[in-house]
Amino acid sequence: MTALAPRLYVDSADVDRVSSLLTAGVVHGVTTNPTILERGGRTAAEIPDLYARWSDEGAREIFFQTWGGDTASFLRNAEGIRALGDRVAVKVPATRDGFAAASALVADGATVLVTAVYSVAQALACALIGAQYIAPYLGRMRDAGIDGDAVIARMQEVCAGSGSNVLAASLRSPDDITGLRLAGVPYFTAAPDVIEQMLFHEVSDSSAAEFDAAMVRLGA
Repeated sequence: MTALAPRLYVDSADVDRVSSLLTAGVVHGVTTNPTILERGGRTAAEIPDLYARWSDEGAREIFFQTWGGDTASFLRNAEGIRALGDRVAVKVPATRDGFAAASALVADGATVLVTAVYSVAQALACALIGAQYIAPYLGRMRDAGIDGDAVIARMQEVCAGSGSNVLAASLRSPDDITGLRLAGVPYFTAAPDVIEQMLFHEVSDSSAAEFDAAMVRLGA
């Protein structure tokens, strides 16, 4: 089976740093959840403005999470998220009620990410209901003593050919991303600091400085 082209998303509500990465064309889109919005000093009332800003800045997908704890509340709150525009994706937590809501949203044509997925069985359930994205949290798995790299690779394996794919989260270093990519995972979301680390190598910077110095000597 042909490997999917990788995608990178920025996981943040720090609008200045998100904007910098979007306008540079480095990321495919933006992922958020309620705790990320809170950490970024945002309110629920600001979600439409965030969507409009990030769309204008080039985000091809923007993820907001529904809430409420039960299936009816998840679906009711997802309506407002879906009304934002055609680039929005709805995140739903991987609970019993969350799976029921995710299934209904998929059937209604929504782009759905099931988030906080911690087992291969949950990942398979996501594939069975047709969710486009599955978000396991690598860092939190490791914190809990779980071999997250192996579990996430198996998640992608059980979803092969289903149209459901892992969008790995809680990635704390560029090595987390490259390791999962080598294991077949296609999609990743990370904080701005991690993404900026991906773009840096000290030898690259010193080489660029040497090139510029040579051009100066050439009279440029």
